[in-house]
Amino acid sequence: MNSVSPAAAQYGSPNSRRKNVGGRQDQASMGYQGEAQDAEADEVDKLKSKFLTAWNNVKYGWTVKTRTHFSRTSSLYLLGKHYHFRNEDDIDRFQRDFVSRVWLTYRRDFPALEGTQLTTDCGWGCMIRSAQMLLAQALLVHLVNRDWFWSEALNTQVVDMDPIRSSSPSNVGVFTTASSSSFQPSHHRRPQWETLPQRRHLQHPQQELIHRDILRWLSDHPDAPFGLHHMVKLGGSLGKKAGDWYGPSIVAHIMRRALETTSQVPELSVYVSQDCTVYKADVGQLLEPENSLSEKNRGGRAVIILIPVRLGGEHFNPVYKQCIKEFLQMPSCVGIIGGKPKHSLYFIGYQDNHLLYLDPHYCQNYVDTSKVDFPVESFHCTSPRKMSIMKMDPSCTFAFYARNRADFGALCDHLLKVLSSPSAEEKYPVFSISDGQAQEFHACEGTPLSSFALARRKKGTMSKRPSSDEFEFL
Repeated sequence: MNSVSPAAAQYGSPNSRRKNVGGRQDQASMGYQGEAQDAEADEVDKLKSKFLTAWNNVKYGWTVKTRTHFSRTSSLYLLGKHYHFRNEDDIDRFQRDFVSRVWLTYRRDFPALEGTQLTTDCGWGCMIRSAQMLLAQALLVHLVNRDWFWSEALNTQVVDMDPIRSSSPSNVGVFTTASSSSFQPSHHRRPQWETLPQRRHLQHPQQELIHRDILRWLSDHPDAPFGLHHMVKLGGSLGKKAGDWYGPSIVAHIMRRALETTSQVPELSVYVSQDCTVYKADVGQLLEPENSLSEKNRGGRAVIILIPVRLGGEHFNPVYKQCIKEFLQMPSCVGIIGGKPKHSLYFIGYQDNHLLYLDPHYCQNYVDTSKVDFPVESFHCTSPRKMSIMKMDPSCTFAFYARNRADFGALCDHLLKVLSSPSAEEKYPVFSISDGQAQEFHACEGTPLSSFALARRKKGTMSKRPSSDEFEFL
C-alpha cells in the first residue's frame, strides 16, 4: 500500500527523494553491481506499483474505461446550471463545466500523518475527500465567481456524444470517457469556445493563481489549512483519528473548525445546523458579527451553510427525491456530501432520477504543491458518472453558500418554498428554518431542539431512525 511509485518522483514524493539520494550513494560505492541491484529493485517497484494501483482502483470502483449515458431529451442540472444537450454548444458547456470542478481523491506517498506511519488514505479517507471537494467548490465561488472555468478544460477532450438514431426507442446519447488520470486533446472536432460566455474570465491570470492557491490549501501537506493532515488533526477533538471512518455530519464540523483556525480566508465561515434546523440569528452573526465595526468588515462575511440530515432509516426514503432535485437546481447550492452505503461521493447534479457525482475512490500519487508549476491535471476529473437516486445512503449533508445578508435572505425564501411545496410527499420537511438562535430552543434534557424536531419526536419518527454517525461511509 505504501510502496514508492517511480512516477512519484515527478510529484516530489518525500520517499522517492530519499530513495534517489540513496541510489546515488550506492552507485558510487558499489559500482556496476550496485547499479544492477538498483535497476532490479526499480523494476520490482514498478511492477509492485502497477499492481497496487490497479488493485486499489478496481477495489474502490474505477476501471480503465467507463460509459455513462445521458439522455438528450432530459434536462441536466450541474450545481444550479441547466443543460439541455440540444446541440454541440450545450455539450461543450457541460464538458467544460464538469472538468473544471476540483476533484480530490485518495493519494499515496504523501508525508506521514502526525503520530502515524500512514502515507495514504486509501480505504478510509473518502468522506474527507468528498468534504474537501465541496469546500473547494465553495472557495471557487467565493474567491472567483460561480461561472469560473479551468482554462485547460478548453483543451481537454472529455466525452463524445453519439448521434441520435431515430430508430432508437430510448433516444439516449452516450458519453464515452477515457481513464480519469489521462487528458487527451480533442482531435475529433474543434469546439467553438469563442461563442461560449465568460471567455474573458477563463483566461484571467489572477483567477488561475487563485485556482492554484485553493489546490495548495487542500493539498496533502501538514501545513495545508484544509488538507488531509489538518482535517484528521481537527477530527481528533471529535473522537476520530487517522484510519477511522468518517460520517457526513462529522466532516461538516471538521470543515467548520478548519475555517475557524485559518487566516487564509478570514471573510468566510461555516455554519453547521443543529437538529435539522437552520437558525437565522446564528447565521446572521456569522455573516456580520455584532462587534465588527471596522471599515474592513463593514461589508459583512460570507457563510457556507451545512445541514446534516438523514433521509430514511436503513435505506433512502423516496419521498425526499424531489426535494434533493430542487436543491441541486439552486444557484446557491454547492453540492451534497453523501454517497451510497459504505462509499462516499460528492453529488453535484442530476438528470431524471440519477445523481451526477465526483468519486474520490481513485488512488493517485502525491503531488508536491509547493512547486511553482506543480501539475494540476490530477485535480480535475474527465469521467462524468451518475447513479440512481434510490441507491443513495440516507445519511448526507446539504451545502449552500450565501455571500451576504441579502443572499441569505433570498436563500431562506427559496428554501422555504421548496420545503413547504404542496407537492412534497413527506409530511415533515427535510429540515426547517427558524428565527432566533439555537439556545432559545431547549428540551427538558438540555439539548437544543426546534419545534420541528420536537414534532418529529412526538410522532416517534426520530427514535426509529438511526443516528447519522452510526452509518458512516468507508
